[in-house]
Amino acid sequence: MSDIKKGTLGDILRASRIITGEDIDAALAEQKRSGVRFGEALVNLGVVAQEDIDWALSNQLDIPYIRLKQDMIDPEAVALLPADMARTFNCIPLIRAGDELNVALADPLNQPAVEAIELHTGCTVNVSVALIREIREMIDCFYGAAGQDSLGFASAAFSDKVLESINADLSGGKLLDYLLVFIIQNRLTSLSLQPFGDVVTISGKRGGTVNAIGTLAANHYPEFSLRLRKAVGTAQSLRPSASGKLPFVYRSLPVTFLVATMQALGGDYITIRLHVNTHVPDRLAQLHLPVAQETAFSRLARAGRGITFFASRNCQERDRFMDLMLEESDTSGKNVIILGEGPGRMQKRFPRIALPETEAERARLIMDALDHDPDILVIEDITEGMPFIAACRVAMRGKLVLAGLELRGTRNVLRHLLLCQQKNYFLPVFVNGLVSFKGIHVLCPTCRTEYIPPREELNAMHLEHAPAAFYRTTGCQECGYSGFSTRRFLMDVLTFDDEFLKVFEQAGDVAALETYLGEIGYRGIEAEGLELLNGGEVSPEEYIASVVL
Repeated sequence: MSDIKKGTLGDILRASRIITGEDIDAALAEQKRSGVRFGEALVNLGVVAQEDIDWALSNQLDIPYIRLKQDMIDPEAVALLPADMARTFNCIPLIRAGDELNVALADPLNQPAVEAIELHTGCTVNVSVALIREIREMIDCFYGAAGQDSLGFASAAFSDKVLESINADLSGGKLLDYLLVFIIQNRLTSLSLQPFGDVVTISGKRGGTVNAIGTLAANHYPEFSLRLRKAVGTAQSLRPSASGKLPFVYRSLPVTFLVATMQALGGDYITIRLHVNTHVPDRLAQLHLPVAQETAFSRLARAGRGITFFASRNCQERDRFMDLMLEESDTSGKNVIILGEGPGRMQKRFPRIALPETEAERARLIMDALDHDPDILVIEDITEGMPFIAACRVAMRGKLVLAGLELRGTRNVLRHLLLCQQKNYFLPVFVNGLVSFKGIHVLCPTCRTEYIPPREELNAMHLEHAPAAFYRTTGCQECGYSGFSTRRFLMDVLTFDDEFLKVFEQAGDVAALETYLGEIGYRGIEAEGLELLNGGEVSPEEYIASVVL
C-alpha cells in the first residue's frame, strides 16, 4: 500500500473510513495514468462521489460545507475576482465583510489558490467547501456562459485575430497547431510548456538561447496535456516521464514531432521538437565506421565472458546498440536473457524480464538471473551502484554481460569506472570494453546556408583552427522543414586489452587515460565531430550540443 502524507485528501478520506488503502493505490495509479487530481481519480474510478469528498473535507477540516444558490452570492464580491482566476481555481466569491472575503472552493486544500486570491483582492479569505459542478454553474451565471470561456493563451508573437481563434477552442487543438507551425517557421530547437501552479509559461529555444513565447491559464491545461499524450500514445504510461511521436501536416507535407512529458508540480512539463529519423542498422557494416572502430566492435562481439558497457543518455539508442552487438555475436546454442523492456528488438529474439523500480530490487534480480544459468545477460541500465556491482559479479562468474550506462561521453564513463574501481566495486580485468556514442544531426544540403557565428558560439567551440565556413539551415520541403537530412552517430569503441588494463589500474584520473590514448593514436568522438564541422555537415550549434558539452 502506498504511503500518503498526513493532512492530504487521501489521508482525510481514509481517516473518515470512506476509502481504503487499496483505493488509494488504485487512485494514485489512475492519477499517474490520466494526469487528473487525486480526488477526481477517485470519482472517475467510482470509488466515491464528489459529495463524499466534500463532506469528509468539511468535517475533518472544520470548514463549512454549502450547497450553492444564486441568491447567496453577492455580485460585488464576485467583482473582486476575475473570471479566469475563478475558473482556474474552481472557486466563487460569496460575500465580503470588511477585509474578509468568503469564498466557496472546490478544493479547500489548495493553499496556492487561497494565497493567490488574497494577493489579488487584498482580503483575508475564509473558505467554504462546495460541489465543483455547482461552483462552475455559478461562475457561468455571474461571469458569463461556459461558451464565453477562454483558453487563456496570451502572446505577443501572434496577432489578436489568431489569439481570439486559439482561445475560443477550449480543447487546445488550435493552440497546438499554431505552436507546431511556430516551431517550423522560427526554426526552434525545441518548445516547452512549463506549469507554475496558476499559469503555464511557453518558451522556445533556438541557438542555445531560450525566449518567452507566451503564457497559458492553468484551468484547461490538464485537458490539453491529456489530449496531447493520447495523440502521441503515452496516456497509459505509468512512468513519470514518457515520449512519443506526433504526426503533423505542414503545407501539404507530413512532418513528425517528438513530444516528451515529465510529471511536474502543477501538471505535465512538455517539450516539443521536430523529429529527425534515427536508424540503427541491424548489421555493423551498415554503420560505416572507421576501420579501427569496426575492428574493436567486432572484437567485443566475439567475447565469450566479461562485461561490455554501452553508454549514452538516450535509452532507446543505447538499447539498439546492445541489440547490434547481439546481432554480431554468435548466440547459437547459448542461453540469452534480457533484463529490461528495450533491448532484444532486432532480428534475434530472446526471453525478456522487466527490471524492478528500486535499485536494490534490480540488483537482486540480476543476481537471481544466475540461477537460470545464462551464457549472455543483457541488462538495460546498471548506472546505479547496486545494479552495477551485481552486473560485475555476474561477469566475474564467467558470464558475458552487455550492460547500459546512462552516461554521456567516454570521459564521463572512464571517470565513473575509475571511481568504481577505487571503491572496490569491480575488477577491471573482467571488463571487455565500452561503446560510447552521441547522436548528431546532419544538415540538410538543400537548404544549408553559410553564416558567421556570434562570438559566444565561436568561444564555446574551443577551436584551434576555424573552418573556412560555417553553415546552418532554414528548413525546406526536402527535409520536412526540420533543417536536417539525418541523425548519425559519433562513436567511441574502447577495448580493455592488456596494455590498456595496466594503464587503467595505475591511473589516478581520466587525464592519464586520455594521455595514453593520445599516444597510441586513438581518435574519438571529438575528432569525428570536428571533421563534420569542418566539412560543413553540422552547424556550430549542433557541434556544441553534441560534441563539446
